[in-house]
Amino acid sequence: MTRVAAVDCGTNSIRLLVADPVVGPERSGELRDLHREMRVVRLGQGVDATGRFADEAIERTRAALGDYASTMRDLRVERVDMVATSATRDAANRDEFFAMTAELLGTVVPGAVARVITGDEEARLSFRGAVGGLDPESGPFAVTDLGGGSTELVVGDGSGVHAAYSADVGCVRTTERCLSGDPPSSGEIAAAQEFIAERLAPAFDAVDVSRVRTWVGVAGTMTTLAALAAGLTEYDPDRIHLSRIPLDKLYDVCWDLVAMPRDRRAALGPMHPGRVDVIGAGALVTDALAGQMVARAGIGELVVSEHDILDGIALNLLD
Repeated sequence: MTRVAAVDCGTNSIRLLVADPVVGPERSGELRDLHREMRVVRLGQGVDATGRFADEAIERTRAALGDYASTMRDLRVERVDMVATSATRDAANRDEFFAMTAELLGTVVPGAVARVITGDEEARLSFRGAVGGLDPESGPFAVTDLGGGSTELVVGDGSGVHAAYSADVGCVRTTERCLSGDPPSSGEIAAAQEFIAERLAPAFDAVDVSRVRTWVGVAGTMTTLAALAAGLTEYDPDRIHLSRIPLDKLYDVCWDLVAMPRDRRAALGPMHPGRVDVIGAGALVTDALAGQMVARAGIGELVVSEHDILDGIALNLLD
């Protein structure tokens, strides 16, 4: 039995999953979680404007990854894969980032390094992780992975992925470009909506969702929206995983967040402190995605999964 670790380093957060494969002829493709953790490090701070990682962002990421490496050593991980996504694809000084990650990952598995993945691979890994716990009969599925710098749209079913697209729009990128007010002004919201629509249009042109029966959302914006829609007073992944949000409820939660000042968002029980300043933009992206899913596929609800690209990375290590 091979113990694996997956690390996902995005624009806003860095996350770790340590898992064992579930053994048994009927359990192929399943994981048993040993450790799952997320920290907001905002690696993509300012990258959209400067094209470079900020020194302090790399140091925040170094501190988190150093702790993750210690956890992986303690749990005796045998294989590790660390992927970097939107912000790293855009940063001119990414060599500094890769030198740091190689130093730390090498203490876990000699020679281990982080790698940048394309938007297409990001979408496919997210899809594999997200749909594993769903009934194949409820497909075809559309999975949306709403991150800090990009949003992946992927359609597939039990046989695999049919089409995927990575759009350069996410909660951090949209906040930095459009939403500086607290709360944002109507003009800022309109500008954000225009930016989001412009970036999502080619995704829905490239990926046909018309036959989709189930829409699945993954990553921190989606899971936070699910917690708020369920009225949770604290974040509870077991209650969030595979929960269903009717779209009229989803719209209400999204627009409440957009209108809130940051101090009210921060006081919400399920809200991670690192999402307070960007969740409004995430809500606007979600609202736009929902509008497209209604118009193109007649979808009436969002299914939210706690399993995502991390699970896809870990499963790939076991292939």
